[in-house]
Amino acid sequence: MRIKQKYQLTYCTNIHAGGDWEETFTSLKQHLPKIKHSVSPDQAFGLGLRLSSAASLELDEGQLQGFKDWLAQQDCYVFTMNGFPYGNFHGEPVKDQVHVPDWTTNERLNYTLRLFKQLDFLAPEGMECGISTSPVSYKHWFDSEAEKKEAFAKGADQMVRVALELFKIERASGRYMHLDVEPEPDGFLENTQEVLDYYQDYLIPEAKKAFEPFQLGPEKVEELLKRYITVCYDVCHFALAYEEPGWTFERFKATNINVGKIQVSAALKIIFNKDREEELWDTLAEFNEPVYLHQVTEMEDGKVKTYNDLPVVLEKKAPFRELRSHFHVPIFLKDYGLLQSTQDQIEKVLEYLESNFVSHHIEVETYTWDVLPNELKVPITESIARELEWMKSRL
Repeated sequence: MRIKQKYQLTYCTNIHAGGDWEETFTSLKQHLPKIKHSVSPDQAFGLGLRLSSAASLELDEGQLQGFKDWLAQQDCYVFTMNGFPYGNFHGEPVKDQVHVPDWTTNERLNYTLRLFKQLDFLAPEGMECGISTSPVSYKHWFDSEAEKKEAFAKGADQMVRVALELFKIERASGRYMHLDVEPEPDGFLENTQEVLDYYQDYLIPEAKKAFEPFQLGPEKVEELLKRYITVCYDVCHFALAYEEPGWTFERFKATNINVGKIQVSAALKIIFNKDREEELWDTLAEFNEPVYLHQVTEMEDGKVKTYNDLPVVLEKKAPFRELRSHFHVPIFLKDYGLLQSTQDQIEKVLEYLESNFVSHHIEVETYTWDVLPNELKVPITESIARELEWMKSRL
Protein backbone atom coordinates (compact mmCIF):
# COMPACT_ATOMS: atom_id res chain seq x y z
CA MET A 1 0.00 0.00 0.00
CA ARG A 2 1.20 3.53 -0.62
CA ILE A 3 2.20 5.62 2.39
CA LYS A 4 2.45 9.39 1.87
CA GLN A 5 2.88 8.65 -1.86
CA LYS A 6 6.56 8.06 -1.08
CA TYR A 7 6.64 4.47 0.13
CA GLN A 8 5.24 1.17 -1.06
CA LEU A 9 4.67 -0.86 2.11
CA THR A 10 4.01 -4.59 1.88
CA TYR A 11 4.86 -7.96 3.36
CA CYS A 12 6.85 -10.78 1.80
CA THR A 13 4.86 -13.87 0.87
CA ASN A 14 7.77 -16.15 1.80
CA ILE A 15 5.78 -16.40 5.03
CA HIS A 16 3.34 -18.68 3.15
CA ALA A 17 3.95 -22.21 1.91
CA GLY A 18 5.06 -22.20 -1.71
CA GLY A 19 7.00 -25.21 -2.93
CA ASP A 20 5.28 -25.15 -6.33
CA TRP A 21 2.76 -22.88 -8.08
CA GLU A 22 -0.34 -24.75 -6.89
CA GLU A 23 0.75 -24.48 -3.25
CA THR A 24 1.77 -20.83 -3.71
CA PHE A 25 -1.51 -19.78 -5.31
CA THR A 26 -3.56 -21.74 -2.76
CA SER A 27 -1.76 -19.91 0.05
CA LEU A 28 -2.31 -16.53 -1.58
CA LYS A 29 -6.01 -17.18 -2.15
CA GLN A 30 -6.38 -18.25 1.47
CA HIS A 31 -4.58 -15.29 3.07
CA LEU A 32 -4.13 -12.31 0.76
CA PRO A 33 -7.78 -11.12 0.50
CA LYS A 34 -8.12 -11.10 4.30
CA ILE A 35 -4.86 -9.22 4.78
CA LYS A 36 -5.73 -6.69 2.10
CA HIS A 37 -9.17 -6.09 3.58
CA SER A 38 -7.63 -5.57 7.01
CA VAL A 39 -4.79 -3.18 6.18
CA SER A 40 -5.74 -1.57 2.87
CA PRO A 41 -9.52 -1.72 2.36
CA ASP A 42 -9.79 1.49 0.34
CA GLN A 43 -6.71 1.42 -1.88
CA ALA A 44 -4.85 -1.08 -4.02
CA PHE A 45 -2.43 -3.30 -2.13
CA GLY A 46 1.06 -3.96 -3.48
CA LEU A 47 2.54 -7.37 -2.82
CA GLY A 48 6.04 -8.68 -2.12
CA LEU A 49 5.82 -11.95 -4.04
CA ARG A 50 8.02 -14.96 -3.43
CA LEU A 51 8.18 -17.64 -6.12
CA SER A 52 10.33 -20.73 -5.86
CA SER A 53 12.06 -21.82 -9.06
CA ALA A 54 9.52 -24.61 -9.49
CA ALA A 55 6.60 -22.19 -9.01
CA SER A 56 8.03 -19.64 -11.44
CA LEU A 57 8.58 -22.32 -14.09
CA GLU A 58 4.98 -23.52 -13.73
CA LEU A 59 3.69 -19.97 -13.76
CA ASP A 60 5.55 -19.49 -17.03
CA GLU A 61 3.47 -22.24 -18.59
CA GLY A 62 0.53 -20.06 -19.58
CA GLN A 63 -0.82 -19.17 -16.14
CA LEU A 64 0.78 -15.75 -15.76
CA GLN A 65 -2.12 -13.82 -17.29
CA GLY A 66 -4.63 -15.66 -15.13
CA PHE A 67 -2.67 -14.77 -12.00
CA LYS A 68 -2.49 -11.12 -13.05
CA ASP A 69 -6.26 -11.10 -13.62
CA TRP A 70 -6.84 -12.63 -10.17
CA LEU A 71 -4.65 -9.98 -8.55
CA ALA A 72 -6.63 -7.26 -10.31
CA GLN A 73 -9.88 -8.77 -9.02
CA GLN A 74 -8.47 -8.53 -5.49
CA ASP A 75 -7.32 -4.93 -6.12
CA CYS A 76 -3.73 -6.10 -5.64
CA TYR A 77 -0.55 -5.93 -7.68
CA VAL A 78 3.11 -7.00 -7.44
CA PHE A 79 5.97 -4.50 -7.26
CA THR A 80 8.75 -6.43 -5.51
CA MET A 81 9.80 -10.06 -5.33
CA ASN A 82 12.00 -12.18 -3.08
CA GLY A 83 14.35 -14.14 -5.29
CA PHE A 84 16.63 -15.34 -2.47
CA PRO A 85 15.19 -18.81 -1.58
CA TYR A 86 15.31 -20.89 -4.78
CA GLY A 87 13.64 -24.06 -3.48
CA ASN A 88 11.18 -25.02 -0.78
CA PHE A 89 11.22 -22.66 2.23
CA HIS A 90 8.84 -24.32 4.70
CA GLY A 91 8.22 -27.61 6.47
CA GLU A 92 11.68 -29.16 6.00
CA PRO A 93 15.26 -28.20 6.91
CA VAL A 94 16.52 -25.27 4.84
CA LYS A 95 19.58 -24.10 6.82
CA ASP A 96 22.53 -23.18 4.54
CA GLN A 97 20.73 -24.65 1.52
CA VAL A 98 18.86 -21.34 1.24
CA HIS A 99 21.95 -20.22 -0.72
CA VAL A 100 21.65 -23.11 -3.21
CA PRO A 101 22.19 -22.52 -6.07
CA ASP A 102 24.49 -19.58 -5.46
CA TRP A 103 25.52 -16.79 -7.85
CA THR A 104 28.38 -18.87 -9.31
CA THR A 105 25.78 -21.01 -11.13
CA ASN A 106 23.70 -20.59 -14.26
CA GLU A 107 20.68 -21.90 -12.33
CA ARG A 108 20.70 -18.81 -10.08
CA LEU A 109 21.20 -16.48 -13.06
CA ASN A 110 18.41 -18.04 -15.15
CA TYR A 111 16.00 -18.12 -12.20
CA THR A 112 16.58 -14.43 -11.51
CA LEU A 113 16.19 -13.37 -15.14
CA ARG A 114 12.95 -15.38 -15.34
CA LEU A 115 11.62 -13.65 -12.23
CA PHE A 116 12.38 -10.24 -13.75
CA LYS A 117 10.39 -11.11 -16.88
CA GLN A 118 7.47 -12.19 -14.71
CA LEU A 119 7.70 -9.13 -12.51
CA ASP A 120 7.76 -6.87 -15.56
CA PHE A 121 4.57 -8.56 -16.78
CA LEU A 122 2.76 -8.49 -13.43
CA ALA A 123 3.60 -4.99 -12.18
CA PRO A 124 1.54 -1.92 -13.12
CA GLU A 125 2.86 -0.06 -16.14
CA GLY A 126 5.58 2.45 -15.37
CA MET A 127 6.11 1.30 -11.77
CA GLU A 128 9.62 0.83 -10.33
CA CYS A 129 10.24 -2.81 -9.39
CA GLY A 130 12.91 -4.84 -7.64
CA ILE A 131 13.97 -8.36 -6.70
CA SER A 132 16.04 -9.20 -3.61
CA THR A 133 18.64 -11.93 -3.87
CA SER A 134 21.42 -13.89 -2.18
CA PRO A 135 24.69 -12.17 -1.11
CA VAL A 136 26.65 -14.17 -3.73
CA SER A 137 27.23 -17.34 -1.67
CA TYR A 138 27.80 -18.86 1.78
CA LYS A 139 31.21 -18.37 3.42
CA HIS A 140 31.50 -21.78 5.09
CA TRP A 141 31.43 -23.61 1.75
CA PHE A 142 34.89 -22.31 0.81
CA ASP A 143 38.18 -23.37 2.41
CA SER A 144 40.59 -20.84 0.96
CA GLU A 145 40.69 -17.15 0.14
CA ALA A 146 41.53 -18.06 -3.45
CA GLU A 147 38.29 -20.05 -3.74
CA LYS A 148 36.31 -17.17 -2.26
CA LYS A 149 37.85 -14.67 -4.67
CA GLU A 150 37.01 -16.94 -7.59
CA ALA A 151 33.40 -17.21 -6.38
CA PHE A 152 33.19 -13.44 -5.89
CA ALA A 153 34.42 -12.89 -9.44
CA LYS A 154 31.96 -15.38 -10.93
CA GLY A 155 29.10 -13.95 -8.87
CA ALA A 156 29.90 -10.44 -10.06
CA ASP A 157 30.00 -11.62 -13.66
CA GLN A 158 26.54 -13.18 -13.30
CA MET A 159 25.02 -10.17 -11.51
CA VAL A 160 26.41 -7.79 -14.13
CA ARG A 161 24.68 -9.89 -16.78
CA VAL A 162 21.44 -9.15 -14.95
CA ALA A 163 22.31 -5.43 -14.84
CA LEU A 164 22.92 -5.47 -18.58
CA GLU A 165 19.54 -7.08 -19.19
CA LEU A 166 17.78 -4.54 -16.95
CA PHE A 167 19.54 -1.74 -18.82
CA LYS A 168 18.24 -3.11 -22.14
CA ILE A 169 14.71 -3.48 -20.75
CA GLU A 170 14.60 0.09 -19.48
CA ARG A 171 16.00 1.43 -22.72
CA ALA A 172 13.38 -0.47 -24.73
CA SER A 173 10.26 -0.02 -22.57
CA GLY A 174 11.02 2.55 -19.88
CA ARG A 175 10.53 -0.01 -17.10
CA TYR A 176 13.05 0.51 -14.29
CA MET A 177 13.91 -2.61 -12.29
CA HIS A 178 16.78 -3.37 -9.92
CA LEU A 179 18.44 -6.39 -8.33
CA ASP A 180 18.63 -5.91 -4.54
CA VAL A 181 21.56 -7.85 -3.05
CA GLU A 182 20.80 -8.87 0.54
CA PRO A 183 23.72 -9.12 3.02
CA GLU A 184 23.24 -11.57 5.88
CA PRO A 185 25.35 -13.36 8.53
CA ASP A 186 27.80 -15.87 7.03
CA GLY A 187 26.88 -14.78 3.53
CA PHE A 188 29.70 -13.50 1.30
CA LEU A 189 28.38 -10.05 2.17
CA GLU A 190 27.59 -9.49 5.86
CA ASN A 191 28.14 -5.81 6.55
CA THR A 192 28.57 -2.36 5.06
CA GLN A 193 32.31 -2.58 4.35
CA GLU A 194 31.95 -5.91 2.57
CA VAL A 195 29.24 -4.40 0.35
CA LEU A 196 31.49 -1.43 -0.50
CA ASP A 197 34.42 -3.75 -1.26
CA TYR A 198 32.27 -5.96 -3.50
CA TYR A 199 31.25 -3.01 -5.64
CA GLN A 200 34.76 -1.60 -5.84
CA ASP A 201 36.72 -4.82 -6.33
CA TYR A 202 34.33 -6.92 -8.39
CA LEU A 203 31.09 -5.36 -9.66
CA ILE A 204 32.46 -2.11 -11.07
CA PRO A 205 35.43 -3.67 -12.93
CA GLU A 206 33.15 -6.40 -14.33
CA ALA A 207 30.57 -3.82 -15.46
CA LYS A 208 33.21 -1.79 -17.30
CA LYS A 209 33.99 -4.87 -19.39
CA ALA A 210 30.38 -5.93 -19.95
CA PHE A 211 29.12 -2.46 -20.95
CA GLU A 212 32.12 -1.73 -23.20
CA PRO A 213 30.18 -2.27 -26.49
CA PHE A 214 27.90 0.66 -25.58
CA GLN A 215 30.88 3.09 -25.37
CA LEU A 216 29.41 4.95 -22.40
CA GLY A 217 32.57 5.82 -20.49
CA PRO A 218 33.65 4.49 -17.07
CA GLU A 219 31.72 7.03 -14.95
CA LYS A 220 28.45 6.37 -16.79
CA VAL A 221 28.94 2.61 -16.55
CA GLU A 222 29.48 2.84 -12.78
CA GLU A 223 26.34 4.98 -12.49
CA LEU A 224 24.32 2.41 -14.44
CA LEU A 225 25.70 -0.50 -12.45
CA LYS A 226 24.63 1.18 -9.20
CA ARG A 227 21.24 1.93 -10.71
CA TYR A 228 20.52 -1.72 -11.51
CA ILE A 229 22.47 -3.52 -8.76
CA THR A 230 21.29 -2.15 -5.42
CA VAL A 231 21.23 -3.28 -1.79
CA CYS A 232 18.41 -4.95 0.08
CA TYR A 233 18.80 -3.49 3.58
CA ASP A 234 17.41 -6.09 5.98
CA VAL A 235 17.19 -4.42 9.39
CA CYS A 236 17.65 -7.72 11.25
CA HIS A 237 20.78 -8.63 9.31
CA PHE A 238 22.51 -5.29 9.81
CA ALA A 239 21.56 -5.39 13.50
CA LEU A 240 23.46 -8.67 13.70
CA ALA A 241 26.46 -6.82 12.28
CA TYR A 242 26.09 -4.27 15.13
CA GLU A 243 25.93 -1.42 12.60
CA GLU A 244 23.78 1.65 13.16
CA PRO A 245 21.30 2.29 10.31
CA GLY A 246 22.19 5.96 9.87
CA TRP A 247 25.90 5.14 9.65
CA THR A 248 25.30 2.50 6.96
CA PHE A 249 22.92 4.67 4.93
CA GLU A 250 25.37 7.58 4.99
CA ARG A 251 28.23 5.38 3.80
CA PHE A 252 26.09 4.07 0.95
CA LYS A 253 25.07 7.62 0.07
CA ALA A 254 28.69 8.79 0.03
CA THR A 255 29.55 6.10 -2.54
CA ASN A 256 26.33 6.48 -4.58
CA ILE A 257 25.16 2.96 -3.74
CA ASN A 258 21.37 2.72 -3.79
CA VAL A 259 19.10 0.79 -1.44
CA GLY A 260 16.49 -0.90 -3.61
CA LYS A 261 14.47 -2.30 -0.75
CA ILE A 262 14.28 -2.07 3.02
CA GLN A 263 13.24 -5.36 4.59
CA VAL A 264 11.80 -4.72 8.02
CA SER A 265 12.57 -7.51 10.44
CA ALA A 266 13.74 -7.85 14.03
CA ALA A 267 16.41 -10.16 15.42
CA LEU A 268 16.31 -11.89 18.77
CA LYS A 269 18.42 -10.06 21.38
CA ILE A 270 19.71 -11.71 24.55
CA ILE A 271 21.14 -9.67 27.44
CA PHE A 272 23.07 -11.73 29.99
CA ASN A 273 21.42 -12.02 33.40
CA LYS A 274 23.63 -13.78 35.94
CA ASP A 275 20.84 -14.10 38.51
CA ARG A 276 18.59 -15.94 36.04
CA GLU A 277 21.22 -17.56 33.85
CA GLU A 278 19.75 -21.07 33.68
CA GLU A 279 16.26 -19.74 32.98
CA LEU A 280 17.72 -17.52 30.27
CA TRP A 281 19.33 -20.47 28.49
CA ASP A 282 16.11 -22.50 28.79
CA THR A 283 14.11 -19.66 27.24
CA LEU A 284 16.59 -19.25 24.40
CA ALA A 285 16.46 -22.99 23.74
CA GLU A 286 12.76 -22.64 22.86
CA PHE A 287 13.89 -20.83 19.69
CA ASN A 288 16.15 -23.70 18.62
CA GLU A 289 14.36 -25.30 15.66
CA PRO A 290 15.57 -27.40 12.71
CA VAL A 291 14.33 -25.50 9.64
CA TYR A 292 16.32 -22.25 9.38
CA LEU A 293 19.85 -21.13 10.18
CA HIS A 294 19.88 -18.91 13.25
CA GLN A 295 23.38 -17.48 13.33
CA VAL A 296 24.33 -15.77 16.58
CA THR A 297 26.62 -12.76 16.83
CA GLU A 298 28.29 -10.93 19.67
CA MET A 299 30.62 -7.95 19.88
CA GLU A 300 33.99 -9.05 21.20
CA ASP A 301 36.90 -6.58 21.52
CA GLY A 302 35.32 -4.27 18.98
CA LYS A 303 34.79 -7.02 16.39
CA VAL A 304 31.72 -9.08 15.53
CA LYS A 305 32.04 -12.78 16.32
CA THR A 306 29.62 -15.07 14.51
CA TYR A 307 28.45 -18.55 15.55
CA ASN A 308 27.02 -20.33 12.52
CA ASP A 309 23.86 -21.58 14.28
CA LEU A 310 22.02 -21.33 17.58
CA PRO A 311 22.84 -24.88 18.81
CA VAL A 312 26.55 -23.93 18.94
CA VAL A 313 25.80 -21.24 21.53
CA LEU A 314 23.35 -23.39 23.48
CA GLU A 315 25.92 -26.15 23.78
CA LYS A 316 28.68 -23.77 24.83
CA LYS A 317 26.64 -21.76 27.36
CA ALA A 318 29.50 -19.34 27.92
CA PRO A 319 28.97 -16.03 29.75
CA PHE A 320 28.36 -13.04 27.49
CA ARG A 321 27.24 -9.43 27.60
CA GLU A 322 24.83 -9.41 24.65
CA LEU A 323 23.99 -11.86 21.88
CA ARG A 324 21.88 -11.33 18.77
CA SER A 325 20.34 -14.23 16.89
CA HIS A 326 19.22 -14.42 13.27
CA PHE A 327 15.69 -15.40 14.23
CA HIS A 328 13.09 -13.09 12.70
CA VAL A 329 10.70 -12.29 15.54
CA PRO A 330 7.49 -10.18 15.34
CA ILE A 331 8.42 -6.53 14.80
CA PHE A 332 5.63 -5.21 17.05
CA LEU A 333 7.06 -6.84 20.21
CA LYS A 334 10.08 -5.46 22.05
CA ASP A 335 10.35 -8.04 24.83
CA TYR A 336 9.79 -11.80 25.09
CA GLY A 337 9.98 -12.42 28.82
CA LEU A 338 13.70 -12.70 29.54
CA LEU A 339 14.56 -12.03 25.88
CA GLN A 340 14.29 -8.91 23.76
CA SER A 341 14.31 -7.98 20.08
CA THR A 342 16.22 -5.46 17.97
CA GLN A 343 13.04 -3.45 17.44
CA ASP A 344 15.09 -0.38 18.40
CA GLN A 345 17.00 -0.77 15.11
CA ILE A 346 13.73 -0.56 13.18
CA GLU A 347 12.85 2.59 15.12
CA LYS A 348 16.23 4.07 14.16
CA VAL A 349 15.58 3.31 10.49
CA LEU A 350 12.21 5.03 10.73
CA GLU A 351 13.79 8.01 12.48
CA TYR A 352 16.34 8.30 9.67
CA LEU A 353 13.57 8.12 7.06
CA GLU A 354 11.85 11.14 8.59
CA SER A 355 14.42 13.43 7.01
CA ASN A 356 16.21 11.22 4.45
CA PHE A 357 15.11 9.25 1.42
CA VAL A 358 16.49 5.72 1.24
CA SER A 359 14.11 3.56 -0.81
CA HIS A 360 10.57 3.52 -2.17
CA HIS A 361 10.14 -0.15 -1.25
CA ILE A 362 9.54 -1.27 2.34
CA GLU A 363 8.75 -4.94 2.97
CA VAL A 364 7.98 -6.60 6.29
CA GLU A 365 9.66 -10.00 6.34
CA THR A 366 8.90 -12.13 9.40
CA TYR A 367 8.88 -15.60 7.85
CA THR A 368 9.30 -17.67 11.02
CA TRP A 369 5.70 -17.81 12.30
CA ASP A 370 5.58 -21.60 11.84
CA VAL A 371 8.61 -22.17 14.05
CA LEU A 372 8.07 -19.57 16.79
CA PRO A 373 7.56 -20.81 20.37
CA ASN A 374 3.88 -21.64 20.91
CA GLU A 375 3.12 -18.65 23.14
CA LEU A 376 4.09 -16.28 20.29
CA LYS A 377 1.97 -17.99 17.64
CA VAL A 378 -1.25 -16.30 16.55
CA PRO A 379 -3.26 -16.71 13.31
CA ILE A 380 -1.00 -15.80 10.42
CA THR A 381 -3.30 -13.26 8.75
CA GLU A 382 -3.74 -11.50 12.09
CA SER A 383 0.02 -11.47 12.64
CA ILE A 384 0.82 -10.00 9.22
CA ALA A 385 -1.90 -7.37 9.55
CA ARG A 386 -0.62 -6.39 12.99
CA GLU A 387 2.92 -5.96 11.67
CA LEU A 388 1.75 -3.84 8.73
CA GLU A 389 -0.42 -1.68 10.97
CA TRP A 390 2.53 -1.19 13.32
CA MET A 391 4.61 0.01 10.37
CA LYS A 392 1.85 2.24 9.00
CA SER A 393 1.49 3.98 12.34
CA ARG A 394 5.18 4.84 12.33
CA LEU A 395 5.58 5.83 8.68
